[in-house]
Amino acid sequence: MRGFERPKTAQEAVLLEIRQRLLDGRLRPSSAIRPDALGSELGVSAVPVREALRILEGEGQVSYRPHRGYLVAELDIGDLREIYRIRDLLEAEAVRSAVAELQPEDIERMRDAMLEMESVEEDIVGLTAANRRFHFTLLEAAQMPHLNRLIRGLWDSSDPYRSLYFMRPENRKRVYEEHRRILDAAESRDADLIIEELAVHRKNAVAEFESGLMPVSEGPRAG
Repeated sequence: MRGFERPKTAQEAVLLEIRQRLLDGRLRPSSAIRPDALGSELGVSAVPVREALRILEGEGQVSYRPHRGYLVAELDIGDLREIYRIRDLLEAEAVRSAVAELQPEDIERMRDAMLEMESVEEDIVGLTAANRRFHFTLLEAAQMPHLNRLIRGLWDSSDPYRSLYFMRPENRKRVYEEHRRILDAAESRDADLIIEELAVHRKNAVAEFESGLMPVSEGPRAG
């Protein structure tokens, strides 16, 4: 007997669609999201769109501005540095707990995700999904769900920027090479080396953000 799969509600379906648009670049930082127009496009009322947007607002992925409505959140370089610094701290803790729990099937899932990233190439949604599987297979081996929930929130908040990062072929090539080193360290169950390789991985991404790839600003943030 096949497992029962509950049908998605309109709000869940809209939330999934918006997430995909954030990932594939159709919704870029500072883009406006108009509930009435999006609802009409998707064949639903504006109500489930607003419900989905409130969830994304709670995650920091969209913001609401009086007289302007909902906008895709625009992070400045200080925000991104802070997000990645917090990830440094939390992911290091997760890795130290994960190493002792890593199973051979976890290593294989990481390898499969890495190979999928190399095969999907310019499919940004597929690429970012496989990238998440690679990282969170490792992090979730820590069996610390509250910690992983915090880490996922940090990833969610910078997803539109990650998608822009993957749009450059040279960045994809760099990520593949970095993932191979992370996987080698995971196979060796060397926590310190995994943490070091992950730190290099994040540092290179931040350096690319700082180079002007992303539409970020050093100026003061809006209140």
